[in-house]
Amino acid sequence: MVSRRRWFDRQFERGLPPEAFTDVLERIRGTPSRLEERVRDLTVESLTRRLGERWSIQENVGHLLDLEPLWSGRLDDLGAGLDELRPADLENRKTHEAEHNQRDVAELLVEFRTARLSTVLRLETLSDEQVRRTALHPRLQRPMSVVDLLFFVAEHDDHHLSQISELLRAFA
Repeated sequence: MVSRRRWFDRQFERGLPPEAFTDVLERIRGTPSRLEERVRDLTVESLTRRLGERWSIQENVGHLLDLEPLWSGRLDDLGAGLDELRPADLENRKTHEAEHNQRDVAELLVEFRTARLSTVLRLETLSDEQVRRTALHPRLQRPMSVVDLLFFVAEHDDHHLSQISELLRAFA
């Protein structure tokens, strides 16, 4: 199988037209269902098993939950007209310290679905003007609109869903 790209090596399409908003929003809306489908019926052992130093399936789930406040905060930044979006913790300390493998995956999934639904409902209320606003992404050093941010989040979601699939194949 073709190897995956490393997240931090990625460059992202930017300058997506405002008309792409609803399509990308659907990707964001669908992540909880896709995530639930991937982990349904897995044993605790399968969910919490690590491959070397890589996160377990359950830690990948927890990481998606951990980043919802960042995405929401970046929407705040765009809404406030800031020049630059807040930075991410590139060390992912929150995920490393959260001990997601000690939790019930069902609780993580419910929390993620709730947080993501809150984000989606908020996005659905944005005006055309708000969707067009831009601010500099601190790591990529490129301006991002709301549509670009949604695309970035959707790609991040898919990256972790892909990691989960890769772990499932490795442990099959």
